[in-house]
Amino acid sequence: MLQAIIGVSTLFGLVQRPRVRVRGGWGHPGVWLLGVVAVLLVNQVLLNVHILAVHHGDVSFIARYVPDGWFDIADHDPVITWLAANFPTPQAFAVSIFRIPSFFELPFGMLAYLTVCRWFGPELYRRVASLAWPMAFAYTTVFSLIEVKLENPYTVQDVVIRYASAVAVAFIVPKLDAPQGQRVTSAKDLVLLLVSVGATGALVLAIYDTVLLYNLGRVEKQLPVVIIAAVVLTATRLAARNKGTAAGPAIGTVIRMLSWFLAYFAVPALAIRYGLIFGAPWTATIAGVAVITVALARTVREITVSARWALQLTGAAAAGVVAAYLGYRFSAGYPELRLLLAVTAFCAIAVTTCAATDRLYWR
Repeated sequence: MLQAIIGVSTLFGLVQRPRVRVRGGWGHPGVWLLGVVAVLLVNQVLLNVHILAVHHGDVSFIARYVPDGWFDIADHDPVITWLAANFPTPQAFAVSIFRIPSFFELPFGMLAYLTVCRWFGPELYRRVASLAWPMAFAYTTVFSLIEVKLENPYTVQDVVIRYASAVAVAFIVPKLDAPQGQRVTSAKDLVLLLVSVGATGALVLAIYDTVLLYNLGRVEKQLPVVIIAAVVLTATRLAARNKGTAAGPAIGTVIRMLSWFLAYFAVPALAIRYGLIFGAPWTATIAGVAVITVALARTVREITVSARWALQLTGAAAAGVVAAYLGYRFSAGYPELRLLLAVTAFCAIAVTTCAATDRLYWR
């Protein structure tokens, strides 16, 4: 079933021609994303209060339905334990288990993706935002498939809630504000964007681990990562206000290809991600290669190709692949974290190589 979802969503993502109808006026997607994170954090506090007060800290009643590594509650936190001992109706917070996160997991992922696209520029943002409906339902179908795979007493409710969330998110996203004229146009802009994406990825993984896998007890462990990533993200977004000089041919190619990749990857992104770790790695890999190939083909149609250009890009890609392999091979932790490190290593080396060869080219 997951293979079929990967195939259909990838095919749709590659052949669609979205009509850009982004009206704006409802605010920045990043602000909405912060609101979603705040709701999820509050929900985790209520969940911990419920488990401590009603189930006396025993998570076995629900943890048996999910893989290891979930439901590490904050049973030693003085604030949480005080709330559990003094809150008048902790039984009411049973809904915080699965149901509320089921509604907010989709906007968490989609708003993070849209925020990155917004940093890239108005054209990419509008293109991706106009795909809100297929993105929402492709992601929701994958989430629902995982729900069924990890069947629990709330599975039916969760699936219904997820599709209600898909309708709400698909309706709201096209009404969010697009950037006005800000776009990535130079090697400096590209580097700042990629560092911002890396910091955002670290934040997303830390938040996912603590509030979507119900591990509020890991907040102290994740807090240094969150602080460092937040500082880096703030610094890079402030620095991005000062635009760099025009890009050389290799960096210009990378910018165009990254833009098309993000546009084509938007719909099948979640299916490919879960395919890599839930029993369909070859299908997910083929789909990922297809997205990259089509993005490259679209880019080549828009630029002037030369032998020197081909040598630049081939060398940069080869160096990036080696860096990605080393980043994945010698890292540990969640598969998503290892993939993030691999992608970060690829981008760092490939972009550095392109920037260096561009300087030599222009000289």
